[in-house]
Amino acid sequence: MKHTQFNERNISMVMDMYELTMSNGYLNKEFQDTIAVFDVFYRSNPDQAGFAVFAGLEQVVEYVQNLHFSQEDIDYLRSKNLFTEEFLDYLLHFKFRGDIYAMPEGTIMYPNEPIMTVAAPLIDAQLIETALLLEINHQSLIATKTNRIVRAAGGKPVSDFGARRAHNVDAAVYGARAAYIGGASSTATVLAGKIFGIPISGTMAHSWVMSFDSEYEAFKAYAESYPDATVLLVDTYDVLKSGVPNAIRIANEILIPMGKRLKGIRLDSGDLAYLSKEARKLLDEAHLTDCMIVASNSLDEYTIESLNRQGAMLDSYGVGEKLITSSTTPVFGAVYKLVAINKNGTFVPKIKISETVEKITNPGIKEIYRVYDREGKAVADYLAVKGEVIDAEKPVRYVDPVNYWKNRCFVDCTFKPLQKQIFKDGELVYELPSLEEIKSYVRNQLTHEIWEEEQRFENSHSHYMDMSPAMFELKMGLLHESNRQE
Repeated sequence: MKHTQFNERNISMVMDMYELTMSNGYLNKEFQDTIAVFDVFYRSNPDQAGFAVFAGLEQVVEYVQNLHFSQEDIDYLRSKNLFTEEFLDYLLHFKFRGDIYAMPEGTIMYPNEPIMTVAAPLIDAQLIETALLLEINHQSLIATKTNRIVRAAGGKPVSDFGARRAHNVDAAVYGARAAYIGGASSTATVLAGKIFGIPISGTMAHSWVMSFDSEYEAFKAYAESYPDATVLLVDTYDVLKSGVPNAIRIANEILIPMGKRLKGIRLDSGDLAYLSKEARKLLDEAHLTDCMIVASNSLDEYTIESLNRQGAMLDSYGVGEKLITSSTTPVFGAVYKLVAINKNGTFVPKIKISETVEKITNPGIKEIYRVYDREGKAVADYLAVKGEVIDAEKPVRYVDPVNYWKNRCFVDCTFKPLQKQIFKDGELVYELPSLEEIKSYVRNQLTHEIWEEEQRFENSHSHYMDMSPAMFELKMGLLHESNRQE
């Protein structure tokens, strides 16, 4: 049967080839039951921002729960003449057996701290690497970009118009989900509305207006078809001489006699600041003060901020290509690194060393806490060795990994662990929140916990990621040990 994008898909083999070759090698060396610990983290915020928004956890859960290899998959791998029959049989009966910990979806997050931790047999941990990263990288990128756009809009609704500019079908659908988490009010992508319950919105294209003998006739037909949701695209010919006057005619001649109101007009080209102000005057003079003006056309947070500074009279935004592709920073960059491995019942910490300082990893099994002051503001994140006891009743010493020679303490602060257990021995033990709950979680953190200085678009404050003395000493000790081996 011919395969199309509409067939039921087993996406288990969305993985890099090296995950399979390494796993085959682990089995050959009888490492398949050796427990390894991997951290997922990223190194820098998109757009040089102050933070990012974690998204994609629900799809990670779906992948892990459904991970399996069909006979068709096994036959394909056999045809490569790389893998032992023992390994192919192992895959045929494979089921993920490990533990996974993660921040709740929607958590405001920062570079170089564990978003997710996988503790699993080596093969299990290795096989899920690519899928975890692609889900987290894509959705976190779009959620973060959308949140910037929504904050620039200053409370005015932002709709995701990006499907046709997305990189493929999945990018459009899951991008719409991520955009909603980031704060978008709706999406134009109908499948995303169907799957995730996101409100859908849309008006008309220029082709509707051009299909009729006149703009007025096109508007009239639309208003008669959708009298409760008439939003007219007014820039097909001339916004101020034709589009807006015809929209006003429709309001007076068609909608008002029906007891309806013109819901809005949409501007999709031209000088949006100037046109919106002039259109607002015309609408108000026609007693259509409740008629919204919607703007689209290659918008992002920077153009929206500029429109605001110019006094544009806009009530909502449809944002497409620059949202769905995060065009200013199109790569998120989360990575998956080994941090510990079990040897004879003891976890041995591992560190990756690089000539590039930013690529040196934080070793060992660890815990990440958010530190809050008395007003409930997040003053820092705190990385500790797993199992460390934090006595917040006393000053808690920390090490700034940049200014590590300074003696610092958290005083009168509370510590909130950020990771939750998601899987235990391969079974889901976490109740996934609804999409609405995730979206509210993002909004509440930014409203009540995260400093406004971190939310600036330019020169944003860098959130502190501090270490416990034990964590810092572990890292430095491994670095010194590595130097001795050279």
